[in-house]
Amino acid sequence: MTAPVGPPHAHVAQSQQVVPANAVASPPPAPYRAPAAPLPQPITGPVTRSTTSSTRQRGGLSDMPPVPPRDPAEAVMATPQVPEHKRFCSSCGKPVGRPQAGRAGRVEGFCPYCRARYWFTPALSPGDLLSDRYEVLGAIAHGGLGWIYLANDRNFADDLTQRWVVIKGLINTSDEDAIEAAINERRFLVGIDHPNVVDIHDFVTAADPRSGQLQSYIVMEYIAGKSLRDIRDATDDEGERKPLPLEQVLTYTAELLPAFSYLHDRGLLFCDFKPDNVIHVETWLKLIDLGAVRHVEDMESAIYGTPGYSVPNDEILSVGPSVTSDLYTIGRSMAVLALDFKGFTTTYRDHLPPASEAPQFAEYGSFHRLLLRATHIEPRSRFQDADDMRTQVRGVLHEVQSVQRGEPRSEPSTLFSGEQSVFGEPDVEYDVHKIGDPFEVAHALPTPMVDLADPMAAFLATQQATDVNGILQELNSAPQQSPEVQLRRVRTLVNAGELHQAAAVLDQFAQREGNTWQVTWLRGIISLLAADFATAAAHFDAVYSHLPGELSPRLALAACAELAGRADLALPHYTRIWACDHRFVSAAYGRARLLDLEGNSTDAITTLHQVPKTSAQYGIAQTAAIQTALHSRTAPPSLLDLHHMAGRLDELKLEPRRRHLVSTRILHLALDTVQRTGPAAEPPVFGARPEERELRLALERAYRDLAHACTRREDQVYYFDLANRHRPRTML
Repeated sequence: MTAPVGPPHAHVAQSQQVVPANAVASPPPAPYRAPAAPLPQPITGPVTRSTTSSTRQRGGLSDMPPVPPRDPAEAVMATPQVPEHKRFCSSCGKPVGRPQAGRAGRVEGFCPYCRARYWFTPALSPGDLLSDRYEVLGAIAHGGLGWIYLANDRNFADDLTQRWVVIKGLINTSDEDAIEAAINERRFLVGIDHPNVVDIHDFVTAADPRSGQLQSYIVMEYIAGKSLRDIRDATDDEGERKPLPLEQVLTYTAELLPAFSYLHDRGLLFCDFKPDNVIHVETWLKLIDLGAVRHVEDMESAIYGTPGYSVPNDEILSVGPSVTSDLYTIGRSMAVLALDFKGFTTTYRDHLPPASEAPQFAEYGSFHRLLLRATHIEPRSRFQDADDMRTQVRGVLHEVQSVQRGEPRSEPSTLFSGEQSVFGEPDVEYDVHKIGDPFEVAHALPTPMVDLADPMAAFLATQQATDVNGILQELNSAPQQSPEVQLRRVRTLVNAGELHQAAAVLDQFAQREGNTWQVTWLRGIISLLAADFATAAAHFDAVYSHLPGELSPRLALAACAELAGRADLALPHYTRIWACDHRFVSAAYGRARLLDLEGNSTDAITTLHQVPKTSAQYGIAQTAAIQTALHSRTAPPSLLDLHHMAGRLDELKLEPRRRHLVSTRILHLALDTVQRTGPAAEPPVFGARPEERELRLALERAYRDLAHACTRREDQVYYFDLANRHRPRTML
């Protein structure tokens, strides 16, 4: 017995035809026909906008296990020597001090090529005193500028405490003027004050006890923790070195980027970032080794970098260090920490390994795109700002946390609004669950938010007109035709269906302002309205690559794929979006819809049940879950299931007409079940015992209640007829 879905005269919602992958879609009706949209170009122009502050609250890494402070004495090297494979002449750059004929390499001597003197042991020894203040405890590392020492500041020492400091060489020369100039150039480091950057205490000079030349030193705060390189290189219980968990790497990066924002805001570049230069102690991260920090406008001093982390040499020679080259080193460091990145200084020195060698890329495509943008060969295609990069890093981090912890962790976007409406909403009355047409989808997707830094942001917030002509007149009268005013004009034309004019205005904007991600997004919307799903998807995919931490481009990609008949591409996007953020109810409906089409009604119902009670869609989602269960092909509901469905329907407090309509469907299936399997003692369905007469009486009542809830005469007659048809037969 099949339950009627609605009165015969009513207009049944038309479902969107699914276009096969190899078919040509029919042109849409005017006015939604758009010109052929160009394929996405590299996104340039203004960088991504964010309201995220570059400062952070004190408290450190709350999500990371603390690293206990290290005893300073343990940091001192027992036999400090430069490793033989790293020994080069400081004058001619050729290898020296290498092993020969089975004998260990010399740690001091003369270069056989240029006769320059070399030492590969520390110049300072334990007990040496610098500036009558800093007592050397020993060497703790060897860096690009020489040996690094641990010392005790005797001016702050007492019987109970000691103030440990790190001393690092700056320049080795006999020219006192050069030493003074070098120190003066580095004085700006003392003014750096950020919780994630090591403190600079002092600058001192002393004669090298071996050569007699004056040596200048920088005195820094000692951080008694472990470097990220040490943490990455630590072995597990089986003696293996494994990449760090992706969540940990992203948390580290999000914690460090405010320090880079702080430096960049002051016109400083770090230049030589790598995992060695970050210390994790307790719940804090500290940038150390500021020896390579330089002013942005500095075009003369030496440039330091580390192969495998720094940008290609061609860029250094042609462009020089920049904010984007700093962020490039962060991207490379993320890859080294998170991947089993063999050959990062050789084979993959200037690019990332393929996805086949990095399972993290397959699991989290957003992380792959994050690294691709951060380490792009073209500086203009990278992140242009540390705060912008942090916004995307946090978005990817929240995705990883959501998947691994099984609960949504995403925060509201600072770049996109929420959904304007919900597309693909189930039609409860007619029991139809389709995505809808391109118009409905395009006007339901989130929209880019107004940049609050735009000079006309306040003007746009006070617009009063609601009709198209009124809005356009107000925009034309704006005191300044700022980027946001121009983008609002394009969106207004799109909403009015004037797609040709909108595309022309958008092209003019792109010529003036560049191919920003907002331009690419709007081109995707225009292509979607034209039912050119492939082109629309290409534009949205470009926005996703530019903003890998945002969910809105992925929702648009999922919709385009489903509209094009590629459920296999749409379902993973819907699934990941819903796992991250339960505010995207369109993703829940999309996931449930496609799972149900696959025959996986159990997971579809689970997804619908996850729509929050605080959502305006809660009642619709719960009702859709009931109706999905009613026609499940994999797990047909039992009488007990129908009993629980009836209880849930009563709890939803739906408007009477919808409630009675769904109750008739539940009773129809209960009646079919009893007719097929025979009567039972329990459980009741809407108070009716599971036997044919009782269920027919309940069904008759439900149809009569439904007829009374209708306002149209023909609807009432239709449902009264159904009530009479299903009431129990009587013998007169």
